[in-house]
Amino acid sequence: MEVKIEGSWKKALSEEFGKPYFEHLTQFVKDEYKKDTVYPPPKNIFRAFDLCPFERVEVVILGQDPYHGAGQANGLSFAVGEGVRLPPSLQNIFKEIKTDVGVEPLQNGDLSRWATQGVLLLNATLTVQASHPGSHQGKGWEAFTDAAIKMLSDKREHLVFILWGNYARQKGAHIDRTNHLVIESPHPSPFSAYNGFFGSRPFSKANEYLLKHGKKEIDWK
Repeated sequence: MEVKIEGSWKKALSEEFGKPYFEHLTQFVKDEYKKDTVYPPPKNIFRAFDLCPFERVEVVILGQDPYHGAGQANGLSFAVGEGVRLPPSLQNIFKEIKTDVGVEPLQNGDLSRWATQGVLLLNATLTVQASHPGSHQGKGWEAFTDAAIKMLSDKREHLVFILWGNYARQKGAHIDRTNHLVIESPHPSPFSAYNGFFGSRPFSKANEYLLKHGKKEIDWK
């Protein structure tokens, strides 16, 4: 099956594209775009992979669903299109960055500036129906993103996986924690940020680990 995704990821995940679940998923997604409003735009479904080739990944931040409001989802977890009002979770992420590493994040929610430095901003589910959060869960995306996580865990060394909330922690079952750093905390949403997300310092911890292993730290601005 021909999938428009960045070349190194296409090679790494080639076995997935031929599996029955992926064929069913592809047909489901095509049908959904035809009959409903679905986010993100089709060209951005694999944007997290396109901006962050397999060998360049240094940090993985796992999200759950794309945003389901108009103009928000842009293919990167927790990110929104440039000029779009920052959602509460992203506002809290920026607050933690400021207190953690002492920089004032740009008030631009696109986050491609992180992706091009090696931060894979990966949602577990890569599409969603407008105004219906979770509507594309259980259709096959989870198996695909699990495969991506496992491939990174198995084939790369000394990566940082940032898992916010119980859903992301469950996705972390595929990570070899003897070979990578896994940072877990509550989700940055307003419902849980004050229960342990604020003060968890994931950004400085990630950079410390990268520097320790001879890698370049991420500019979280």
